[in-house]
Amino acid sequence: MDKIENRADFHYIRYANCWEDTDILFTALNPKRNQTILSIASAGDNSLALLAEGARVVAVDLNFSQLACAALRKAAIEKLSHADCLSFLGITPSNDRINVFNGLKQSIDDPYVIFWLNNLNIIKDGIIHAGKFERYFSYFRTVVLRLIHSKKMISDLLRPKSKTERLCFYNEQWSTKRWELLFKLFFSRFTMGLAGRDPEFFRYVDVPVSENILNRTQYALTELETHNNPYLDYILTGNFTHTLPPYLRPGNFKKIKHNINGLSLYQGSVQDAVEHFGSLKFDGFNLSDIFEYLDTEACRMIYKALLDSANPGARFVYWNMLVPRSCPAEFENKIQKKVNLSKSLFLKDKAFFYSNFIVEEVI
Repeated sequence: MDKIENRADFHYIRYANCWEDTDILFTALNPKRNQTILSIASAGDNSLALLAEGARVVAVDLNFSQLACAALRKAAIEKLSHADCLSFLGITPSNDRINVFNGLKQSIDDPYVIFWLNNLNIIKDGIIHAGKFERYFSYFRTVVLRLIHSKKMISDLLRPKSKTERLCFYNEQWSTKRWELLFKLFFSRFTMGLAGRDPEFFRYVDVPVSENILNRTQYALTELETHNNPYLDYILTGNFTHTLPPYLRPGNFKKIKHNINGLSLYQGSVQDAVEHFGSLKFDGFNLSDIFEYLDTEACRMIYKALLDSANPGARFVYWNMLVPRSCPAEFENKIQKKVNLSKSLFLKDKAFFYSNFIVEEVI
């Protein structure tokens, strides 16, 4: 069986934030009290957000470093005020993050404490900036983008505008030949594999990488509002300067804090997780874009394992970035493709790198 853990490196923080749109994920899964959701952990943002309405969430990841990020976020939300949590994570300034961490250690499992004791420099700088992907965007922002547009132009891009105004701004001011050339070079398959994503994540990609990402970026900068997009905000400013990610918005933060004990962490594959939890049945699955990295047979086996662990009505929610993946044909009689819902939510997707958003419901 094709296993991504045998091909890619999972020994460092790849993503210090979740780069999938929490809002459309939440709408698609519609988590409720007493439901149980299996969620790819990544940095923990979306798994935490799914707690807001009282669901239980099992956050699973192959990468221990990603689970360490989720564990530290969990403790911070549980123990800190909203303002102190923003400061600790790195969204607002702080000179006291190490002392804050020392106060949180008793609420974190020992293996994760050891990880962070060996990485105190990351805590000192704010953990939301610690990922390889975030460093990739930092280089884009501080080097590449400066060769294209001024700070004023970037500020103007993030200013509230109507759709007509966004189209005019993009076509007349933003989309220059230099923008297209440098964007395509920086977001090429080669450059992304070298400095952003693992090259193995592109194994099954057979479409032009940079052209697809450029088209999706144009959509985000024209069709979607630019002033309240947390993903765009971080890419262009280096922080959530104008818009907080959903799990840190005050109303959500309060609800997540109340249900924080509903989050559990598991290291391993999703198949390992459902086997580990045995008879536990799940009401929803946040699968990120895991099928993107695997051949069709591996996808089939994962899909079967998840179906076997799903309650009737459970939803599979996942993204395609550059590789088309959906329910294997042999299982189509067991699910209902929520085509209209998928399309309507994808049109709102603020994490604009992806080419498709898929919602499938177990019959």
